[in-house]
Amino acid sequence: MSESDLDTRSLLAIAEAIVDESEVIFADGLGADPARLKPAGDFATEVDIEIEAQLKERLTELTGIPVFGEESGGDADADTLWVVDPIDGTANYAAGNPMCAILVSLLHAGQPRLAITSMPLLGRRLCAYEGSPLYVNGRAQPSLKESGDMVAQVGFSSVGAQHDSNFPGMLRRGLLAELAETFLRPRITGSVGVDLGFTAQGIFGGAVSFSPHVWDNAAGVLLLRSAGAVVTDIKGRPWRPSCTGVVAGNPRAHRTIMRTMDALMSSR
Repeated sequence: MSESDLDTRSLLAIAEAIVDESEVIFADGLGADPARLKPAGDFATEVDIEIEAQLKERLTELTGIPVFGEESGGDADADTLWVVDPIDGTANYAAGNPMCAILVSLLHAGQPRLAITSMPLLGRRLCAYEGSPLYVNGRAQPSLKESGDMVAQVGFSSVGAQHDSNFPGMLRRGLLAELAETFLRPRITGSVGVDLGFTAQGIFGGAVSFSPHVWDNAAGVLLLRSAGAVVTDIKGRPWRPSCTGVVAGNPRAHRTIMRTMDALMSSR
């Protein structure tokens, strides 16, 4: 599919209607037990599996674009593809913690072109398409560039890490402690999607994601860009799907996170 054929505004309307259906499943299954164990103690519930199947079926049927999902995979190398995380923050969801979200993004030529982060338990849906502002529950939001950079909370979704992570648990805990000595106040939510969404809204001044997974990061990256945030990978480079992690926020928060992280890494 060429750039000129990609009507992201219309595709967003289709995706939102499908997410409406997903939110019903999400609400009905709250508190679901683990159904499939994954590495490093992670798990999926039957609701994760059901929502992803529903998103795959409906997005493919209505748009003809392939879908890559956290639970069932797909063609991650397609030039144009939907990327879905049916429940980001599954452990929170299973416990009834509202910090969880449905994440849907459309990638084309290696970058997100539209995004939806739905937080049904918070009654909030964030959307954007390439070139649009950030929309929250259908209302366009002012740019973060217009709201200053004094918001002091920083989202830090997880201090746990797999043994082969480029940023292991000990370093994450060190970064958490070092950030707490700056003007920033770390908040651990357990959901990358919530962290990036809160930062796009200006609730958090910044966020750090260590996830290497495109399904965790892609939707939030476009929402943040649409909101006027600074967005990079954890090395300060422009974000792309193959990157590990995201650092994002208002200019002061992003600068502080990167300086703190660089100092910590150079002292290893």
